[in-house]
Amino acid sequence: MSRKHPIVSVTGSSGAGTTSVMRTFQQIFRREGIEAAYIEGDSFHRYDRAEMKVQMADAAARGDHSFSHFGPEANLFEELADTFKTYGETGTGKVRKYLHDHTEAKPYDQEPGTFTPWESIPESSDLLFYEGLHGAVVTDEVDVAQYADLKIGVVPVINLEWMQKLHRDKTARGYTNEAVTETILRRMPDYVHYMCSQFTHTDVNFQRVPMVDTSNPFIARTIPTADESMLIIRFRDPHGIDFPYLLSMLRDSFMSRPNTICCPGGKMDLAMQMIFTPMIMRLIHQSRGNGRS
Repeated sequence: MSRKHPIVSVTGSSGAGTTSVMRTFQQIFRREGIEAAYIEGDSFHRYDRAEMKVQMADAAARGDHSFSHFGPEANLFEELADTFKTYGETGTGKVRKYLHDHTEAKPYDQEPGTFTPWESIPESSDLLFYEGLHGAVVTDEVDVAQYADLKIGVVPVINLEWMQKLHRDKTARGYTNEAVTETILRRMPDYVHYMCSQFTHTDVNFQRVPMVDTSNPFIARTIPTADESMLIIRFRDPHGIDFPYLLSMLRDSFMSRPNTICCPGGKMDLAMQMIFTPMIMRLIHQSRGNGRS
């Protein structure tokens, strides 16, 4: 954990909605005049798209049908931890980009599904912002979570998470329902061991719970809207959180536990703005008080 060069980490599964959360933080950074350096979790995958297909086929041939992007074999956990540690100490570190599609790949004159070369984070940033699968991962060999100053989990209930992934992968990426279902099943062991455990280490968790029937997510035609959902906000350490203020601003909200707020799903952006703006500004003030101008 670094007070001089803060790190904010948003972590969640594929289809959880971490990209939408990143847009909320971009609004905060823009409004408060904060220069953020960004890391996408996909850039710390071990293999590009073509190599991953080969690795999955090799694993299946060995009888391993659970090789996935969620596990350590397919990711650079050590390099991610080193980037967090180095940024916290120096304000820079090595990063690259994963080019998901032709639009992202065209400026680099590369094929989609490949990585750009490693390069250094500019030293002018105020903080580092990570969004991806493993921003709070802890294994027997690697502890990424220890280096982040603020860790946020985005965790829809599992059926909703699957629905969002099915919808995204079918509409935006052209996958079949069967292909997405196979991916979900293959990832399940790594999901249990390397995804769920992260949310013990996160400082704040946001979990969207649909108020409509999602009992069979594999046949659902539409994703429950925010107005059809409740939002569960859990604080790992409730000390210093102004719950009366949050409850007064988030109308129709209530506390289900001493560290948990429940509010309408449409209040997620507002809740994040109110909760995280003072936290971010506190990190920035602390960093500037520790020798940064």
